[in-house]
Amino acid sequence: MTIKRLPYILPVAILAIISVACTSAYDKLLKSTDNEAKYQKAMEYYQNKKYSRAATLLDNVVLFYRGTPRDDSVNFFLAKSYFLDGDMYSAAHYLDQFRQIFPRSPFTEEAYYLRCESMYSMTYRPSLDPKPTNQALSAIMDFLYLYPSTQWLKEVQVMQNDLLGRIDEKAYNSAALYCKIEEYKAAVMALKTTLKDNPNSTYREDILYLILASSYQLAKNSVIEKQRDRYQSVIDEYYNVVGEFPDTKHKKNADDMHREALEFLGK
Repeated sequence: MTIKRLPYILPVAILAIISVACTSAYDKLLKSTDNEAKYQKAMEYYQNKKYSRAATLLDNVVLFYRGTPRDDSVNFFLAKSYFLDGDMYSAAHYLDQFRQIFPRSPFTEEAYYLRCESMYSMTYRPSLDPKPTNQALSAIMDFLYLYPSTQWLKEVQVMQNDLLGRIDEKAYNSAALYCKIEEYKAAVMALKTTLKDNPNSTYREDILYLILASSYQLAKNSVIEKQRDRYQSVIDEYYNVVGEFPDTKHKKNADDMHREALEFLGK
């Protein structure tokens, strides 16, 4: 039984020995003062997709190569190692640093692009904090301004459209919330501001309808002295909806509100 299992045990044991030896060599190199050896080994690790070790060694020699012809390459591959290892927070930090320190490096365009990707990966869904989304969008706009014909144009535009869609959704949901809590005056103001800020909103039809519906509720629940003016606003908002969207999905409800407003005004 033991003899039969031996061929299977030996490869595992050999791999374990090799692993310990490699770790020992790596630790020894890390503690050494041979910066050239560290750089060469770091690039070897990078080529072999061992990005965590590459980043550690490059971070260890970055000060040594400052001001030398290797300065930009050490910093770039340090940042890219973090990116490829999935540490997007560190990647974004080092890529941002790189683009500011080395604006004319042959790696700068790629650094800008990878910074966009890393920041995009750290954004949240529309219902959560919009700050990372706005920061990522700002980085993308900077990149497109500097490199309008970049080889990564398609990828960047996909990220940009997604982020703009999230901002659009966030703005719509925030404004529409006033309707849900029956704060109709605030709803009208918030919805109109949303359209002013983004006239091409994906939710334009729904926003126009909600402005009409909120205006109607505001008129209906107003004191008598204010109702006439507010029902006139209902009629105005009705024409805003059907003028742009004659076959709107809200047509029946919109027509009902319009009819009631006309009856109230005696038209």
